[in-house]
This record gives sequence, structure tokens and C-alpha cells, in this order.
Amino acid sequence: MSTALKLTDLRKSFGPTEIIRGLNLEVKQGERHAIIGPNGAGKSTMFHLVSGRIHPTSGTVELKGEDITGLQPFEINRRGLSRSFQVTNIFPKLTVFENIRCGVLWALGYRYSFWRFIDNLKDANARAEEVMDLIGLSARHETPAGILTYAEQRALEIGITIAGGADVIMLDEPTAGMSHSETDHAVALIRKISEGRTLVMVEHDMSVVFGLADRISVLVYGQIIASDTPQAIRANKAVREAYLGEEASA
Repeated sequence: MSTALKLTDLRKSFGPTEIIRGLNLEVKQGERHAIIGPNGAGKSTMFHLVSGRIHPTSGTVELKGEDITGLQPFEINRRGLSRSFQVTNIFPKLTVFENIRCGVLWALGYRYSFWRFIDNLKDANARAEEVMDLIGLSARHETPAGILTYAEQRALEIGITIAGGADVIMLDEPTAGMSHSETDHAVALIRKISEGRTLVMVEHDMSVVFGLADRISVLVYGQIIASDTPQAIRANKAVREAYLGEEASA
């Protein structure tokens, strides 16, 4: 199985404070890989480094064998990686359909053009409809994104994440703030949209992590202390002491 994402001796300092301290991680193609760890471990910083939002102090990030260290976010996205954020990141005044369509345009070859009438782009419109159906928001086609429920907005953001055809997707706490029923729906959606793709996910809900992930990596103080199957992580004493505690045996 080929490697989708590889981080080698990745480091990030903010002033004298080193947040990511020699992080090594390998995610195989087609794998659902969860990153867990206590608050302040560096999970979101790691996501920012991989997606190009911030640049590492040292170390390398490889996407499908290509060194993408230091590239801009749009350059990384065009190489097949897309991500969501902890705080929902959508266009609130655009409709659900328009939000999704924004995500598909570049992937279909529509660059910066001011003389095309966007409603006439049949392939873009069709692809947007497909994504809306996949995420269960077809009935909200003309609804402004800003008035969707919280769970619907999170589903929309996932839709935007996959709309451009990325085959490596990164979801940052996709079920945070959801009720049990909303979480169940979100897990089913994530399982569906990650089929045939590589998924890297930061998540605090251990039931979601152990229910979805093929492999789990534990990040503590900027370093991966364990990376293994859910069963092995559950039984790992160092992991239990560092993070899982009683939840591991729940």
C-alpha cells in the first residue's frame, strides 16, 4: 500500500517555544487515520503545517511522494489535499448549492474568468448536485448557508472539502459540539465520503475515533508517542497514562 501522507522530523517553533517537536507520521493511501491527544498537544498546529496555513521551522511534509513543504494552501489543494477547520468555514450568504459549486470550479478547469455565465456551466452544476446529494443536503439547495443548523453547516463544510475532488481529506474535530444523534449522522457521512479516499481526522470523541479509524496516532507535547490499530492503542499502557485514561476501557 502506497503512502498518502508522510511527515518527517517536523518541527514548529513560535519564538522560543517549540510546539511540534520532531513529529514523524505516515498515513497509507485509503486509510482512515485518527490523530488524538490532550488539549495543547499540537494537533491543530500539525494540520496547519500539512495544509500550508503555516510553514514548519524544519522537517518535511510529503503528499503522495511529493515534497510539499512550504507550499501555499492553494498549491497543496491543487495537488489533492483538502481540509476542514474546527470553526465552521463556509460562505454564509451564499446558498448551499453555491457554496458547493465554488468548491468544484477549479477542479473542472474553470480558472479566473469574468466572461462566463456560471449558471451555464452544466458540468459544475451537475457535480455540485452530486455532492449535495452525497452529504444529504439536496433539500436545502436554495437555503442560505448561514441559516442552516450547526450540524448541517458541518456537513456542508465536509461537502466543500470533497467538492474539488481531493483524494486526501483532513477533518479537524468534525463532530465537536454535536448531540448524540447528530454525531451518529456525522459519523455515517464521514464513513461514506471517505470511501476511496485517505482520511486524516482530529477528534476528541473516543467513540467516534474507535468506530471510524483504521489506525490511530497519539500526539503528546508535539510528538507522536504511538501509532497503531485501535485495538493496540486501546491496550497501550503509555497511551492510557498520557491521554485515554478510563475512556480506554469504557
